[in-house]
Amino acid sequence: MKKIEAIIKPFKLDEVKEALHEVGIKGITVTEAKGFGRQKGHTELYRGAEYVVDFLPKVKVEVVLEDDLVERAVEAIQQAAHTGRIGDGKIFVSGIEESIRIRTGERGAAAV
Repeated sequence: MKKIEAIIKPFKLDEVKEALHEVGIKGITVTEAKGFGRQKGHTELYRGAEYVVDFLPKVKVEVVLEDDLVERAVEAIQQAAHTGRIGDGKIFVSGIEESIRIRTGERGAAAV
């Protein structure tokens, strides 16, 4: 099993969710996040004073899935989250050693 973590622009969340659903992903976890990379934030003007917004709003999407779905899921996220402008985000894929459903005690792929 693998875990995909994608940091995307908030307004792309619905498109990413829909793209993952079409691939066959049944469950995702979404967390509001703030951060910056090469985008480095921006300067805003408020009541005549300039200030720097270092951390930009992002959304973190997490999905745990079986190995055979990983490539299609990554491709779906990449296409749905793409705008072509700086700050589109990142996708990270890592291994999952074990998965356990708390309610039933199921383990492995059955727990996902």
